[in-house]
Amino acid sequence: MFDLKAVQAAIKEQGLDGWLLYDFRGLNVLARRVIELPGDLFLSRRWFYYVPAQGEPRKLVHKIEPHALDFLPGPHQLYLRWQELEAGVTGLLKGARRVAMEYVPRNANPYVSRVDAGTVELVRAQGVDVVPSGDLVQLFEATWDDEQWEMHLEAAKHTRTAFDAAFAFIAERVRSQGSVRETEVQARIMDHFKTHHLVTDHPPICAVGPHSGDPHYAPGPAGDAPIKEGDFVLVDLWAKLDKPRAVFSDLTRTCFVGKDVPPRFEEIFQIVARGRDAAIARVQDAFRKREPLQGWQVDQAARDVIDKAGYAEFFCHRTGHSIGQETHGNGANMDNLETREERRVLPRTCFSVEPGIYLPEFGVRSEVNVFVDGQGKVHVTGGEPQTCVTPLL
Repeated sequence: MFDLKAVQAAIKEQGLDGWLLYDFRGLNVLARRVIELPGDLFLSRRWFYYVPAQGEPRKLVHKIEPHALDFLPGPHQLYLRWQELEAGVTGLLKGARRVAMEYVPRNANPYVSRVDAGTVELVRAQGVDVVPSGDLVQLFEATWDDEQWEMHLEAAKHTRTAFDAAFAFIAERVRSQGSVRETEVQARIMDHFKTHHLVTDHPPICAVGPHSGDPHYAPGPAGDAPIKEGDFVLVDLWAKLDKPRAVFSDLTRTCFVGKDVPPRFEEIFQIVARGRDAAIARVQDAFRKREPLQGWQVDQAARDVIDKAGYAEFFCHRTGHSIGQETHGNGANMDNLETREERRVLPRTCFSVEPGIYLPEFGVRSEVNVFVDGQGKVHVTGGEPQTCVTPLL
């Protein structure tokens, strides 16, 4: 349920006059999630919901859909003509000078910037300074309650043991038949998920040799490769409990189909692991000192390690992403590559830490999840982080 008191407290804390939530046909999924608009409710016309720092919220909705926001507190005003819409926006923002919207200058963070330029222009025409709502969105969309934290821990337990099942399956099939295909390992993991009542939005990744050097490789009929003795394998998997409001666990581990891991595989793994651990340490240090921490700073901690080792060009994605009811959630990402993520790492949010080095012949990624609880304690989930490439035979 939309918690007006909590929203207004957050608006005041950020020194804003209000938060203007706006959507047209689902373009602003963040606004829809914050007000808890039912997912199956399609609205064909523009709507605005203005929450001032104090006082009663106000709605602007189309005459064709007059009851669109009836579940929210505050009176509504109807518009039909475009002139009435513009006048209505003027009325909503009367007296406001600094208002948050799902907007970031220069579209520097497209995960937050969901409001079109024309609407921002309309709001600015009222003499209003529009500022990014990223941290407000996090508070009411990306934070977990205690029940979700417990569901994550349960999912993390089963996603961790999914690697044991997958690696044992690879070893058994290679011993008995000489090889096993990527899609067969993928199917084995899906069976494990089903047994433990987990669901996922996409099947897991099993990538052998050069396929592991492609950070977005997905096994399928066109490229399904055999896994044999002497091969390096990366497995990336994610799932959540099959329950309402459940949140994901998202992990990656690597193995070698043999007894002795070749030095080159282990060398690259250890660089990646040091980057992973540096990112985790950056989060722990900030919360121990009670210092503000932005997502880009976590990314940079991992990136500095990999850059120093000479593999900057082969670390071609952000260090981590927000995790929620979707694998990629709506909180801060750990990113100073594709975006400069200036949203803060907030208590009760979860994110992945997954640096990687992707070479033509093979690629290494080591992924854990990090959750900061309400007291600022930093938890690394999914079992102990992998310390070396796992030998299978």
